[in-house]
Amino acid sequence: MKYFTIKELCKSSTAVWKKIDNSPNSEIIKNLELLVDNILDPLRENYGKPIRVNSGYRCPELNKAVNGSKTSQHMTGLAADITVGSPYDNKLLFNLIIDLDLPFDQLIDEKNYSWVHVSYSNKPRKQILRL
Repeated sequence: MKYFTIKELCKSSTAVWKKIDNSPNSEIIKNLELLVDNILDPLRENYGKPIRVNSGYRCPELNKAVNGSKTSQHMTGLAADITVGSPYDNKLLFNLIIDLDLPFDQLIDEKNYSWVHVSYSNKPRKQILRL
């Protein structure tokens, strides 16, 4: 974990506002480390500029509060919503994930590149979606 921290991957203004404890357990921390080591750090290394995590780990209560999918990989610590600022640059990031052949499970263009959802799996499906 070179460019990201567990704290930043668990930060949530919704959790603070709704007083939800979004603290990860040891299994979730291991999953977050896998996500960073296999996807986020290599992506940041190749992109060459900071990448912001909008949403990383979400406990089930927080996931429900933000209307997340009932099967969201955010709840296991294996997904992050990321941005570098603009839709144009987020599209570059999206394409870089593909070009680097990172072991992503899902890669989602969210709302015309408002942000990018990426998840990790040791058996990646390489599913690409646009929502």
